Amino acid sequence: MTDAYPELYLRLPKGGPEARGQLLREKSPSGSQKFIIAAGSPARTKVVPSFAARKPTSYRTRQELISQGLLRDSARWPGYLETAQDIECTSPSAAAEILRGCSVNGWGEWKSADGQPLAHLDHMSTAPNRAWFVRGSNVTGVSLVQRLWLAEGLVTVDATRLRQGVEPNPDRNALRTLIEEDYESAATYSQIQELVEALHIFLTRMKPDDTVCTLSDGRLHVGKVTGAVEQIASEDGRSNLRRPVDWQDTSYEWEELPEELRQKVSVHDVVDLTAVQALIDGLGLTDEQLADEAEATVSDPNTELPAQTARRKPTLPEPDQALTDRLNVHNVSWLREVRDLLLDEKQLVFYGPPGTGKTHLALELAEFLGGGPEQVKLVQFHPSYSYEDFFEGYRPKEDPKTKEVAFRLTAGPLRELADRADKEGNRHIPHFLIIDEINRANLAKVFGELYFLLEYRRQTLQLTYSGDDFSLPDNLFIIGTMNTADRSIALVDAAMRRRFAFVELSPRAEPTSGLLRRWLKEKGKERADLLDELNSRIDDVDFQIGPAYLMKPGVDREGGLERTWRTKILPLLEEHHYGEGVKIEKRYGIASLRAALAARRDEPVA
Repeated sequence: MTDAYPELYLRLPKGGPEARGQLLREKSPSGSQKFIIAAGSPARTKVVPSFAARKPTSYRTRQELISQGLLRDSARWPGYLETAQDIECTSPSAAAEILRGCSVNGWGEWKSADGQPLAHLDHMSTAPNRAWFVRGSNVTGVSLVQRLWLAEGLVTVDATRLRQGVEPNPDRNALRTLIEEDYESAATYSQIQELVEALHIFLTRMKPDDTVCTLSDGRLHVGKVTGAVEQIASEDGRSNLRRPVDWQDTSYEWEELPEELRQKVSVHDVVDLTAVQALIDGLGLTDEQLADEAEATVSDPNTELPAQTARRKPTLPEPDQALTDRLNVHNVSWLREVRDLLLDEKQLVFYGPPGTGKTHLALELAEFLGGGPEQVKLVQFHPSYSYEDFFEGYRPKEDPKTKEVAFRLTAGPLRELADRADKEGNRHIPHFLIIDEINRANLAKVFGELYFLLEYRRQTLQLTYSGDDFSLPDNLFIIGTMNTADRSIALVDAAMRRRFAFVELSPRAEPTSGLLRRWLKEKGKERADLLDELNSRIDDVDFQIGPAYLMKPGVDREGGLERTWRTKILPLLEEHHYGEGVKIEKRYGIASLRAALAARRDEPVA
């Protein structure tokens, strides 16, 4: 072995023996830095199921080494293979993959004697690997994917006018200055903005062992970056900046890709796909193959691979009799129907008169279906509520250091909850947004372009303020409540009605009509009889009185029922009949209702 770099060590999975190696200064033809595996280093006997498809070059090299006897059964470590001599590899990752039989980030896994990763020793970023989409199917009218990228093992970006000699890791502001000077009058402001972002990613953030994807002829191609960026003067000017890539032999049909992955691929030249990297890692593998891969590479048998977790779809638990009893609902099938509506539609509205328990039911149901209150957020709409309050907008914020106040882009409750639901590892966990009094705001103004996304969850839109590409995640459910006695229900237009399922909670029908009697149980049924009698005298169903008014603790105190009737119920009916000359106390007063109930009980049985 040479003395170019200090000796490095690689531990095999599950407490296995340790291999030795060394990084060379010499580069392979693809541009990656060569690496030597020391003679007498151990290797796993088996490879993971995805190895041949995902890392074809490393797989073929490993097979050749075995056939040549350079990787053979080990006498020192029974059950392992062992290198018979020093083996030169095209990169640290290729060396690690040959030994482990799976895709490995060699820059992070090869470590010095004191445990420092190779990336740190070589002054590279030790940040976790990321995934990127780079557009190559239409680079100024030409597809580079088939004839250049796949054929020569490259990924490139168009930097036709960018001067030669740009530093590998330029400061963003310095890069912007160069691009503005070199592309002056040749690109619009927005084109320059996008070019700065794409080139900054390619030059500074992309690194060896990052995943890179591209589209060509309706298929997604996936590979691993294997080396540093290089700037050349290409003949056509379309590929001046390039990085070496080990492309997989297998590509994937666009229409069969996971929806979350397809949503992230936008019109930009370079797109960060790290949020869906686990889905990319699982492409082409069955659940059984992923389980085999986890068994071979993960020490804890209870730990899933990120690709396994990413495949789990959001499900809602089925309501049981215990929940039915706790909510005093008439039967469990009604709750199951609501749950099925949420699964199908993603959003629904509980509507009905005041006091029918709409908000209480929405919160309790959301906490049950979401697995706890931490997955539930409640907002209340009002006439001055806006898109900026609900989703995102510029609001005055104080800088914690300078104490200066300035307008800064701030996420609203829907954006915050959507981002949490779409976080890697969370996409199978249901999250709920409760919108109380949903009809009291100008809904078209509040929802803006989100109207479209409510109906088309699988589509992506560019946001008004941040400019981000955004879609509503499948595990985000919305429950609204609507008071039908509030005349602002007229503001709910047909577009909104089409996007929500509507579930009535009315004193004239279950589960509301018998709610008070089920709740009272041993307390006596008088107040339930009074409520039934009262609602029988109210012709407008939207102004009938819900049972929640009579289910509060204050009603149980001495004189509480009469006080609630006098201060809560009668004022509502007074407003309803304003200007009609109705004698409210005589028609709806508690004494009048009790007298009617007593007279009915005294009537002879026919």
